[in-house]
Amino acid sequence: MTTYFSEPQSMYYRFGEDQDQVLKVLAERYIGANAQADFVYRVFQKSGILQNERGLYDLNLGKRFPDALKDHISYAAALVWGDEDRNLDVLVRCYGPVRFYFNGQLIYRSTVMDEISPDATVKLSIDIKPGWNTIWLEMKNTPAGFGCQFGSDEGKVRILNVFAPFQERQGQAGWVFSQPNPATSKQPDLLGKEADYSLKWLPETGWSDEDETKSALERIYGHLPGRHAYAWTHLNNTDSTGSPVRLSGQSSGSLCIWISGKPVAQVKEAGPFEVDIPASFGRSDLLVRSECTETAGPWHFNLNATVSGKPLSLELPQRVHGANGESWLYVGPFESEVEPDLQDLARTDRVYQTGLEQTYWRLDRPDAWIRPYYENAMLSNKWTVGSVTNYGRWDYPLGVTVYGLLRTGRYLQRPDITRYAAEHVQACTQMYEYSLWDREQYGFPAVNQQLVMLKMLDNCGSFGSAMLEAYSECHEPTFLPIAERIADFMLSRLERQEDGAFYRTCVGEYAENTMWADDLYMSTPFLVRYARVTGNTSALDEAARQFLLYRKYLFIPEFKIMSHVYDFKYGQATQIPWGRGNGWTLFSLTEVLEALPVEHPERPALIDFFNELCEGYAALQGGSGLWHQVLNDPQTYEEASCTAMFAYGFARGVRFGWFKDPEVYVTAAQRAWKGLICKAIDRQGNVHGVCSGSRYAFTAEYYDQDLRTVTNDNHGIGIMMLAGTEVAKMKEYLAESRVSSPAVTHS
Repeated sequence: MTTYFSEPQSMYYRFGEDQDQVLKVLAERYIGANAQADFVYRVFQKSGILQNERGLYDLNLGKRFPDALKDHISYAAALVWGDEDRNLDVLVRCYGPVRFYFNGQLIYRSTVMDEISPDATVKLSIDIKPGWNTIWLEMKNTPAGFGCQFGSDEGKVRILNVFAPFQERQGQAGWVFSQPNPATSKQPDLLGKEADYSLKWLPETGWSDEDETKSALERIYGHLPGRHAYAWTHLNNTDSTGSPVRLSGQSSGSLCIWISGKPVAQVKEAGPFEVDIPASFGRSDLLVRSECTETAGPWHFNLNATVSGKPLSLELPQRVHGANGESWLYVGPFESEVEPDLQDLARTDRVYQTGLEQTYWRLDRPDAWIRPYYENAMLSNKWTVGSVTNYGRWDYPLGVTVYGLLRTGRYLQRPDITRYAAEHVQACTQMYEYSLWDREQYGFPAVNQQLVMLKMLDNCGSFGSAMLEAYSECHEPTFLPIAERIADFMLSRLERQEDGAFYRTCVGEYAENTMWADDLYMSTPFLVRYARVTGNTSALDEAARQFLLYRKYLFIPEFKIMSHVYDFKYGQATQIPWGRGNGWTLFSLTEVLEALPVEHPERPALIDFFNELCEGYAALQGGSGLWHQVLNDPQTYEEASCTAMFAYGFARGVRFGWFKDPEVYVTAAQRAWKGLICKAIDRQGNVHGVCSGSRYAFTAEYYDQDLRTVTNDNHGIGIMMLAGTEVAKMKEYLAESRVSSPAVTHS
């Protein structure tokens, strides 16, 4: 029997059968460990190294330096932060000769075949250490090419955020790279000063001497008569007497000034100005609209704030790492007839239509924009006790977590829990329009990577389902347009077999031409909720249809369970019944059956399928109440997430009356839940025994030996809460029915 902790550490030892207390501790531990942290904003220069659609940084130096001499060398450098020891797979695709050093050690030297084969991709494993890690690329120019592509494998999942080295660029995002040089240089101290080395590093951080003579608006946008732009800062009023604040300065044209969204001053003509305005104590948004005119010289304004003759400071309204010394953000230039909504301006989760184009906030530096990054759990390919917050990330395991929090909050009548879950979703969706613009500008989005790079059901179905589940909590207006995009992807653009079954093409990847039991969860719960919210019954019909199609490919009749994967390359299923893959199947089938009308033509077949599966799963339950990682192989370890999903499915089957013989499943669900609180959930609410994210194989050994368990993995936390709420509801249902065996409804 698998043991993850000693008996006195278990949730059962502490709380026994108190279901509500278990759910409370699970939810509160998760929320306490995952604070509501905002995105991190950094300076990013668009003239630097951008990413391609795969997330690889494209250091094509042949394009940047077309006149570079043969055998000249350029360097690229970056820093990577590690919160703890982590392993990361990185990819290198060479345009020419490349050497890659990580933390000063040579990791890779390109071969002739790497350099001349256009599709050659080298995968390397690096060990990220806590603190700063250094990347140093040495690239030689040849007639065949110059530079490389570099980045993490599966970049939209295992995000590799790089930071600029050198003290002068501290906090900025992105690479630095050198102009080509005739000789090899020693790697500098990347945490030292840039000025200490003779190499010319790009992108340039300062304006040219000519641009320095211009005003901020003129050097950012040029001279554009008839256009206007906005500048945003925070006024820090340190005066507590209530005295008016005096704004004074000069302008080349008309100015409008707002404090905390209220108009306080208007300057109609060019020249000096001075106005007294009311301003509350502390920090207030100060917004200025400046118009460029034909006759008043260079486009500019300057503004100072004083109170009783004492100067007040102006500060950036959003913390932007790497923007030391800056106090204003700028957005524009807007066409004369275009006026953005004032309520949308003093915020960073919007892009702005300037006319035919969109734009965002930038700084008074060469080609420098502020850019939000998801850094709450950067570089993670696992989630461990004490890991940094997951808040604000869109991915499929967190979709299950959010769903679990929503259901737990409702069951416990805890609006604080449901609000936290809904706000996690809102943090993603409110940045969606920005993230589309970010991808358009920089090649690969810095936030919402999976939602924007929508190529697989993994990217959208689970979290999209949680989003629609949260809709009743907050009626967030950004939810439904995103749901429409996901529905269009699933119903109109997703790859299908000739019979209509969803599958994965994944050309050139390990999963090419495969069907996964997991994808029933990645699709059908979303389709159920989409049908419920929009009234589109065809989505519900599709969900029902997919189950019958997947049964045809994946069902193992001798055990009445599901193979994990069908591999169309070999024309056969793997015949390996991975626990969680089966858990996803049963979990999702209950969601479809709950929504399916009694008169639906597919309902009888799905009820039969549900009973078949549950019979197969119940027969394989272990003595501890848990199921094994490979269901029909008792030599594999006991796994918690599939156990929770079977408990969830059994409890719902009892409560909704789908079983022909419910008593067996009442007992099995209760045994599973007790096994979880004895063996997998400790008294602090940490979840153990959850298998890490899976690929697939034709052998049980892969699932048992290569996929080890991870503490507090998001594949398991939410489903523990869902299992707990459903088992509790089953008990309530049985108590209310006043009989040991609930009546079966034949529908």
